[in-house]
Amino acid sequence: MSTKPKTPFTQSQLMPQAEMLEVQRRKGKLVIGIPKETHFQEKRVCLTPDAVASLTANGHQFVIETGAGVGANFSDKEYSEAGAKIAYDRKEVFECSMILKVEPPSLKEIELMNPQTVLFSALQIKTQEKSYFEELAKKRITALAFDYIRDEHGSYPIVQASSEIAGIASIHIASELLSNVHGGKGLLLGNINGVPPTNIVIFGAGTVGEFAARTGLGMGAIVKVFDNSVVKLRNLQKSLGTNIYTSTLQQKTIEKSLKRCDVAIGALRGSMRAPVVVTEAMVERMKEGSVIVDVSIDRGGCFETSKLTTHTDSTFVKHDVIHYCVPNIPSRYARTASVSISNIISPTLQHIAEEGGFEHVIRFDKGLQAGMYLFNGILTHKTVADWFSIPYRDINLLFL
Repeated sequence: MSTKPKTPFTQSQLMPQAEMLEVQRRKGKLVIGIPKETHFQEKRVCLTPDAVASLTANGHQFVIETGAGVGANFSDKEYSEAGAKIAYDRKEVFECSMILKVEPPSLKEIELMNPQTVLFSALQIKTQEKSYFEELAKKRITALAFDYIRDEHGSYPIVQASSEIAGIASIHIASELLSNVHGGKGLLLGNINGVPPTNIVIFGAGTVGEFAARTGLGMGAIVKVFDNSVVKLRNLQKSLGTNIYTSTLQQKTIEKSLKRCDVAIGALRGSMRAPVVVTEAMVERMKEGSVIVDVSIDRGGCFETSKLTTHTDSTFVKHDVIHYCVPNIPSRYARTASVSISNIISPTLQHIAEEGGFEHVIRFDKGLQAGMYLFNGILTHKTVADWFSIPYRDINLLFL
């Protein structure tokens, strides 16, 4: 009889096969390039130095173009101390296997990318041309749009965050424009004892409208909100935790409210463009020195008198009413907006790495799939395909 001692079973030998495969999965190491934004008046950056430090601590590598964070008041030194390599040649940044940008890359930037690069950026479909997608396809780029990525609750986190900032900012901007310094009526946007409170009218009960209303109420103003969705108006009341004046979009009611208001905020979107709910005749009847902030201007605007302005030349006066019609309001508060974006992107990148890399995670993550519009140069997003009349493939069929 053998006296050879028995070898005890190890924990891994007792594990079921599926769990052993999980143990053996290797985490992916990401090589990420962050170029400096070149789009007009874009000052945001995708990741803060703190986020970069957290990711480099997990073995990921960053190549960041010099000055990429300056617009948001993050220095090269902060990124370098976080473990990133600072590049003085743009080409070196775009040679990374993954590129992070706030704005979509230009055609010149696409030329600098290596084939089969993974691109994370906004899509901004209404500003694009067919040639943009053709150039990405030539390089077999895999591209994901921030503005289409969904979270586990089915919402669009970066769009939500940007809308929150825009809603709060619209009231602060209006407050500045009402002051004497900016040629306004000299009104304080608040409720001072013995002084009638200012009146704010908001068109749209979505995220922008909600946060504009919340900020206005917090400053002591009287707030009225218009929207054609009774469900949105009801949800707004619940979210604010207080009863405010709400109404559907009825012409006579709108005219009466605009005559009395000091500030009007446009926060309606629409499927193709923002609906124009305030005519030029209505604007003519508004009080002299009152303020319009049309947050919907990136979709055409919901005031008939609206026209695009810029951060450096932000206002114009028509019918004695001050108009502010700057798209991309979050870039005005670049540091806050950058931290907000970084808080969403950083966990996403870590998730991609922990699941074994991008190629693996995209097969199973429906939220990321919702944001993908190109996979190895093949168009996979129906909205983009319909908008530009380009053939597309169902993403799920590519993984069979």
